[in-house]
Amino acid sequence: MVKMDSNNLNDMPNEEFRKFGHELIDWVADYLENVKDKPVLAQITPGEVKLKLPDTPPFKGEPMGNIIDDLNDIIMPGMTHWNHPRFMAYFNSTASGPGILAELISAAFNINGMNWKSCPAATELEEVVLHWLRKMIKLPENYWGIIYEGGSASNMHAIAAARENIENLQLRQKGMTGRNDIDRLRLYLTEHTHSSVAKGAINVGVGLEGIRKIPVDENYRMDVTELKKAIEQDRIEGWLPFCVVATVGTTSTTSIDPIENIADICEKENLWLHVDASHAGTAAIVPELNYIINGCDRADSFVVNPHKWMFMPIDISVFYTRKPEILKRAFSLVAEYLKTSEDSEVINYMDYGITLGRRFRSLKLWFVIRYFGVEGIIERLREHIRLGKLFEKLIDENPLFEKLAPVPLSTVCFRAIPMGKNEDELNEFNKSLMDTVNSTGRVFLSHTILKGKFTVRMVVSGIRTTESDVLEVWQLLNNRCREMIK
Repeated sequence: MVKMDSNNLNDMPNEEFRKFGHELIDWVADYLENVKDKPVLAQITPGEVKLKLPDTPPFKGEPMGNIIDDLNDIIMPGMTHWNHPRFMAYFNSTASGPGILAELISAAFNINGMNWKSCPAATELEEVVLHWLRKMIKLPENYWGIIYEGGSASNMHAIAAARENIENLQLRQKGMTGRNDIDRLRLYLTEHTHSSVAKGAINVGVGLEGIRKIPVDENYRMDVTELKKAIEQDRIEGWLPFCVVATVGTTSTTSIDPIENIADICEKENLWLHVDASHAGTAAIVPELNYIINGCDRADSFVVNPHKWMFMPIDISVFYTRKPEILKRAFSLVAEYLKTSEDSEVINYMDYGITLGRRFRSLKLWFVIRYFGVEGIIERLREHIRLGKLFEKLIDENPLFEKLAPVPLSTVCFRAIPMGKNEDELNEFNKSLMDTVNSTGRVFLSHTILKGKFTVRMVVSGIRTTESDVLEVWQLLNNRCREMIK
């Protein structure tokens, strides 16, 4: 058997890394500069990328140049470009230059911030930047923060903490299965609450049957009168209410639940109040929009995702709570090999969540906040709000379209309303309109269903989106709508 030369068993040579590092930085810069000229939505059919890739891995290493060639020729055609200025679907997550550079440095460090000793800088920077963000959003000083990978993880941790907060049930020690000495748990939300909350409820043993959806008002906000009735009824029927999840910026319409009124009920009923502000929470940085989190100072936990509207690469979700000791009680389980002599003096973030492995995500917050400054972030958010209101005005002034929900921020829900069509035909027409517009590659819009109506959503939250992009999308919608009518 022939042995490889041990001198060839090291990493990529530094000279080669430097060469291709420079080349790929140029590649990224060119990509960001020209992304507006690419189709927003991948213009391929299912399986097309897989067919171009080999069925078996290469036995011998390949030149880096060949890999970059395949990146351009195989991967790029299958990309949907979230960094595109006319990616206006879902809640856009755009990566800014400083955020991308922070990811580069994070990958180079390749640390695991499980406890303080494993990387003191990662732990202490996370403490500082979460303190900065808390002050920017104007959350109370008694809010303690931690970074998770995404809003789904943050919501799941909130539900787990809410469950742990229930007194005298010994859920950490005894669990929930096979017991007949506890009532079924009840969690409250609305049909517009993000689906990750229901997933979280499944994961912590509450189950779908333990979820109760509270009706909403005409503006898609939780009806607090119905919430109060539901809690009273559930207690009579033997359920154990333990948590209410309210939303600041629902996924469909960015509606804002009446947090203060919900907090009144939660305090009276001794329920954990979690506020999901994954998308809209960032908007509270803007002084004139800070009202959207009124009442959140009374919540037990709160989540905001800087990767949604603060120009950071996916993924980074910030979770705050007034009761970190409950969160720690729910998740802390320290093996002997992880104990250190500094444990009594420091935060070990591994104690406050499921994962032991923790990337250096706080570096993105540090880079982005320092580069743009609070003022720069505020001005960019203000411009997105302005562009959303501009699109709303265009909808309101055109008899071919109608708005289907209020526009508190920069998400506009609308549909076309050509004459002579019933509701089923309008739903079909608007789905075809959206699909036809998306198929051009010039824009990507998504949809929701509101009161049985197929609703097109247009979201402005990308750092590269300008007024000309919004007007181009509006013109495209108008033209395609008229062509379809003819």
